[in-house]
Amino acid sequence: MNDTMIVNIYYGPLHWLNDEIDKICDTLTTEGMTKKNLLDAIDERDNERRRIIHTTEENTDPEPLAEFSGPDLLIAESSDYASLQEHAITNFANLIRSLNPKHVILHNPPSRILTQFERSFSPIIDKYQYPKITGEALKNFDKNFSNHIIGQDHVKEPLLAAMYHLTNNRRTKPVVLMLYGPSGVGKTETAQFINNLLGGTLMRQQFSMFHNEKFASYLFGGKHSEGSFAHDLLDRDSGVILIDEFDKTNSVFHGAFYQFFDDGIFVDSNYSVEVGPTLIICTSNYETEEEIQRSLGDALYSRFDSFIRFTKLSREDSCKVIYKLIDDRYNSLDPKEQENLDIENIREKFLKNAYRLDNVRKLGKLIEEVFSTLLVRAFWLIRQMCNI
Repeated sequence: MNDTMIVNIYYGPLHWLNDEIDKICDTLTTEGMTKKNLLDAIDERDNERRRIIHTTEENTDPEPLAEFSGPDLLIAESSDYASLQEHAITNFANLIRSLNPKHVILHNPPSRILTQFERSFSPIIDKYQYPKITGEALKNFDKNFSNHIIGQDHVKEPLLAAMYHLTNNRRTKPVVLMLYGPSGVGKTETAQFINNLLGGTLMRQQFSMFHNEKFASYLFGGKHSEGSFAHDLLDRDSGVILIDEFDKTNSVFHGAFYQFFDDGIFVDSNYSVEVGPTLIICTSNYETEEEIQRSLGDALYSRFDSFIRFTKLSREDSCKVIYKLIDDRYNSLDPKEQENLDIENIREKFLKNAYRLDNVRKLGKLIEEVFSTLLVRAFWLIRQMCNI
């Protein structure tokens, strides 16, 4: 067994891990170097152990099976641990020893595995540098916000003020915002817009989906094979964390966010995560800041850095949204599809009802439905004409 093996531990998204593996492989120039995934290596070892040795009169003392020859490079990805039994996690270091690799790469391992390797080896730990808010990002936000989020110009300045704190290179904790107001007026889209300026896929968790005991397991950690908030935090590649519909979270879970909002540290029964100077955005449908304080309680309310109110769209803003959504959808069609639509007629009918259409999300779905219906009708009409 190889107790001199090299151990690298990486915390971050999978695409970054793959880039790091490529760099390591470039430095290993040994001809015939072998690289294996953890689960494949376990299957290979188990198949080797299942080999049967036959003895004959001529050969009553056969050669014993050789020690399993492990790969040069063994890789355990973040999703691999869920496939292992509990005893394998508890004795993970011994499991790796039995695979006899020369070099091990562990991706987002649970805390118990990290402890084992720190005790038995001297692992090299690397952490992904998540996208950060810079002065350039603030400039782009200021310049383009009104073109992306219509009718909410009043939130631009408080958002800029809140995000400015994250441009300080000495800052180590997150900025936590509560965006509140009516549904479908741009809160979630604002988080997406900010994230697009930074890069990466927005980590978005919709807490309204959790209304049972599974949420407790997701939040506080259950079996290592189950999904968890902490595990999702490790796997993300975005500098923005969006918690949608925070008002739907049962108050019994509020305590889970105290340290997370204060210091950017989230700990459950399996993982410990430090998100650092990240932008955490919570959205809700609360109507006033006083309502937020009553609902969340002082302990959680005081941990938000800023409360930013989004308002209902005016008729004029609804018209702007209608124009934008219709034009965007029309421009996404190919020329033949465009020929089958009377774009001016579509605009006119929507604009007549602008006073009732103040939810951007519902409006987008309605426009998509109208376009699809008109295109399907044109398609069947053309087919019928061709069959005449």
